[in-house]
Amino acid sequence: MFKYRAAFLMAVALLVLAGPARAGDAAAGQAVFKSQCSICHSAVAGKNMTGPSLFGVVGRKTGSDDGFHYSAANKAANMTWDAATLDTYLKAPRTVIPGTIMTYTGLKDDTKRADLIAYLETLH
Repeated sequence: MFKYRAAFLMAVALLVLAGPARAGDAAAGQAVFKSQCSICHSAVAGKNMTGPSLFGVVGRKTGSDDGFHYSAANKAANMTWDAATLDTYLKAPRTVIPGTIMTYTGLKDDTKRADLIAYLETLH
């Protein structure tokens, strides 16, 4: 009985210490996009650059924009870009999709990533 109670209390403590998930700020995310992403990506529908347009990326399957030449790894990943997937990917792209041709090493700042995802969610 005691060990289950201790495990339960430890789990509760970890949840309290972790705090609530932070909702992103789309306006701040637009600034992150401009400084971190816009050199290779556009926020305009159909305007591909070195990277694909990120207009409508949330809800889209990996490697599915017909107007862009993706790596075989990206096409084969078979994931849908939702907030959780984007969060993991943007933190370490090559870890999530080994073999991706995206050279960006990742956005380590949790707040900036949440803001960027909030902005990407507005692009539809």
